[in-house]
Amino acid sequence: MEPNLYLLFLVALILIALVVLLSIVPVMLWISALASGVRISIITLIAMRLRRVVPSRIVNPMIKATKAGLELSINQLESHYLAGGDVDRVVNALIAAHRANIHLEFERAAAIDLAGRDVLMAVQMSVNPRVIETPVVSAVAKNGIEVKVIARVTVRANIDRLVGGAGEETIIARVGEGIVTTVGSSDSHKDVLENPDKISRTVLGKGLDAGTAFEILSIDIADVDVGKNIGAHLQTEQAEADKRIAQAKAEERRAMAVAAEQEMKARVIEMRAKVVESESQVPLAMAEALRSGQLGVMDYMNLKNIDADTQMRSSLGKMNDGGKPDKE
Repeated sequence: MEPNLYLLFLVALILIALVVLLSIVPVMLWISALASGVRISIITLIAMRLRRVVPSRIVNPMIKATKAGLELSINQLESHYLAGGDVDRVVNALIAAHRANIHLEFERAAAIDLAGRDVLMAVQMSVNPRVIETPVVSAVAKNGIEVKVIARVTVRANIDRLVGGAGEETIIARVGEGIVTTVGSSDSHKDVLENPDKISRTVLGKGLDAGTAFEILSIDIADVDVGKNIGAHLQTEQAEADKRIAQAKAEERRAMAVAAEQEMKARVIEMRAKVVESESQVPLAMAEALRSGQLGVMDYMNLKNIDADTQMRSSLGKMNDGGKPDKE
């Protein structure tokens, strides 16, 4: 029984060693690569394991590239993988560019991928242009009528400018700016409605794709609608504002007039108070004159007669002013 146990233990040990070896050395992947014409050694695959690189992420794209007729090296793919790139997508983009007869080097494709752009979609957009529809762009002609325009921009990816080039948002913003400029320079909104292609020609001639990752092929006006009468609305608001300003100034003048009237009344009351005060001093002065002998009794009587005569003449004068005949 002991030799049989020893043999079973030896077989189990061999099986464990074989499993560990196959987990470290991807033999099946190596055989698949050799069958596809990719020359790679077992040592290279083991080294990938040690560098924490998944061998299938490198070998499978390499097999596709070799079958497509591309000349790539394991080191190029592995370095791009270690840099955090998507090796499989880059290889697919290179194959698509090769089939479409577009010159695209591995270094440029890797740079585009590491820049965060979808390199495969860029190649596909270079072959099949994409249509970008702008939102509704509102512009006002010189006669004050609002015009609402929707444009469709046909663009093709420019692979040479994908790294560092502006995106779709810039294209939409520039097209909207061109539409506003073209409509704003028109004398009437009717000119825009009669010739919508004028917008396309003007906007397309500005070279809006400069500095972007796209090449503009055409700009087509999809819809043109007439909006509000902005000019009349602005004039109405201006008239209302002028009215409010005039009312405010009139209210200010009225308040100043009321204040001046109140001030005048206060002055009149003050003057009357001074007159009453002065009149109150007259009897005191006359009493003092009589007491000191400076004014006699006959002088006082003559003064009273003169005062009565003056009051009578004043009454007669008021009666004549009222339309009654003069008794004189």
